Amino acid sequence: MSSNPDHALNWVKENVQSFLPDTRIRGIAVGNEVLGGTDYSLWGVLLGAVKNIYNATKKLHLDQLVQISTANSFAVFAVSYPPSSGKFDNNVNQYMKPLLEFFQQIGSPFCLNAYPFLAYAGDPEHIDINYALFEPTKGIYDPMYHLHYDNMLDAQIDAAYSALEDAGFDKMEVIVTETGWASNGDQSEAGANATNARTYNYNLRKRLAKRKGTPHRPKNVVKAYIFALFNENEKPGHSSEKNYGLFKADGSISYDIGFHGLNAGHSSLLSLKNINTQGLSQSYMMVFFLSSLIPLIFWS
Repeated sequence: MSSNPDHALNWVKENVQSFLPDTRIRGIAVGNEVLGGTDYSLWGVLLGAVKNIYNATKKLHLDQLVQISTANSFAVFAVSYPPSSGKFDNNVNQYMKPLLEFFQQIGSPFCLNAYPFLAYAGDPEHIDINYALFEPTKGIYDPMYHLHYDNMLDAQIDAAYSALEDAGFDKMEVIVTETGWASNGDQSEAGANATNARTYNYNLRKRLAKRKGTPHRPKNVVKAYIFALFNENEKPGHSSEKNYGLFKADGSISYDIGFHGLNAGHSSLLSLKNINTQGLSQSYMMVFFLSSLIPLIFWS
């Protein structure tokens, strides 16, 4: 994508333009958690890929419909606690700054994959699980912002805003492109169970429905995507990696968070058995599952 503009153009034609307007495609994440990741060869080519994908959307007159960004993990930050101390890692900064400059030019947001579950699982002795789950808690106080936080997700988002401000991009919006909670995990992964997963995603839904911002950015309505719709049962790594879905890999429901249609009575409608009996091909099934990975849950 970075070295070949024609390849980027053809990709956008085949994977985006051909599905519009029937499919509501609103954004393209060019790479997932590239900066801060272990494949350093991708760091230097990310900006070129972003520019070529954007130029392709512009050439096809889709740039006003489809935003271009890249998803970032917390590995891009040197510090993220308390929220006011948020700052990009020095090694990442030389790649992040030109990327953010381009995003600022084209009006793109900073995309953040934020997981209170990972923070809690990494330090369960010192982190209140209620703070991570949006449950009643005393929360934390940020002495520099002079602000109180009653849930970790808001604090994580404000840490990103703080890092952007430190880098000189105080007008850029933060969007949470991934957040969720594992319904199962290894013995070493504290809090990974279906009860906590349901509580987190149910409370997240209620939090987003309030259409309010964070303590530091009260006017910026929080926007987020749930990760994920389906469990990825063949994914490598810890058991938690296989168990983020609202549905299991066979299409049956993992737990109900109150969405219409997301309940045990309707789960059979999405079972592989029923999809097969309806005559859908294997290739269609693959497209169905891939395109359904992350449901949008904010209101525009």
